[in-house]
Amino acid sequence: MNRFLDIAAKILSVVLYPLFVPTYGMVLFCIAHSQHVAPLPWIWVVIALVGTFLLTCIIPVTAIWILMKKGEVKDLYIDDPRERTMPYIYSALGFGFWAYLLVQILHAPAYLSGVAVGATLAIGLVALINRRWKISAHLTGMGGLVGGILSYCLGIGAVSTWGTWVLWLGLSWLLMAARLRLNAHTGAQVSAGWLLGIACTFIPYLIMSYV
Repeated sequence: MNRFLDIAAKILSVVLYPLFVPTYGMVLFCIAHSQHVAPLPWIWVVIALVGTFLLTCIIPVTAIWILMKKGEVKDLYIDDPRERTMPYIYSALGFGFWAYLLVQILHAPAYLSGVAVGATLAIGLVALINRRWKISAHLTGMGGLVGGILSYCLGIGAVSTWGTWVLWLGLSWLLMAARLRLNAHTGAQVSAGWLLGIACTFIPYLIMSYV
């Protein structure tokens, strides 16, 4: 049973790896917007999805892989806080260009632009916090996705279904349990990461919309 739980925790940590989450979020946005607001132009969808995957996943992961080859990082999870500074810098650059793509080129709605700006801010804050305390990047990513869903619902004036919240809050809880199971973080670190993610992706939308 313990072996099964360990394997399940590792699989969940891979599937919900922080650099995959923005792409998941963009897919959800494109589907939800087309269903509840209006169909998006296919070229917009292609640019948004490819740009998101390239800037928030491929580029940062490639940078981490190069650092692994140079011996500066041990693995993709970067469990040692001392190894996290450079990967976070590269990730923040990729996320920054992603935010620029959505805001200046694709002219995305305020709630989506706010999420991208907030996600970039979250990476910067996680990088700073990790110099002193190992806050969970996994849960920051998941919290950011939940904050993005909140921003979307408020942005279009919709109320999300109970099923949606059960799914994403449930996945957040499972990811917390997985990271604790793997002894990657403490309860305070996963909780703080999740709350930071929500704050960084939800508050910017409020500022961009009402200030």
